[in-house]
Amino acid sequence: MSLEFLIASAIGVLTAGGVYLALRGRTFQVVLGLTLLSYAVNLFLFAIGRLVVDRPPLFAKGVTDHADPLPQALVLTAIVITFGMTALVVVLSLRSFLESGSDQVDGIADGRDEGDAA
Repeated sequence: MSLEFLIASAIGVLTAGGVYLALRGRTFQVVLGLTLLSYAVNLFLFAIGRLVVDRPPLFAKGVTDHADPLPQALVLTAIVITFGMTALVVVLSLRSFLESGSDQVDGIADGRDEGDAA
């Protein structure tokens, strides 16, 4: 099994799990789904940077081949943005739960519309 197949499989599994959880009805599952999607994007950014082994990321004397530092910078920035986004979504979902008494995305406790009698 090649490293490329392993990375592609990990990205696919994280994306599938993230989409599945993001489409769920409860806010905590939606937050976890968005987090998994951000992890998938971070792995994708690393993969498009053509990961190389035994090459310095910065200039070294006598070395002609270097690793590309741009994907590392992009992923570091994405991690910081994801942390802020996750904190905001958790606070919003907690506020929604405290005001509505339900952790459902639509705010209805049992999942039925308020107009349904049965």
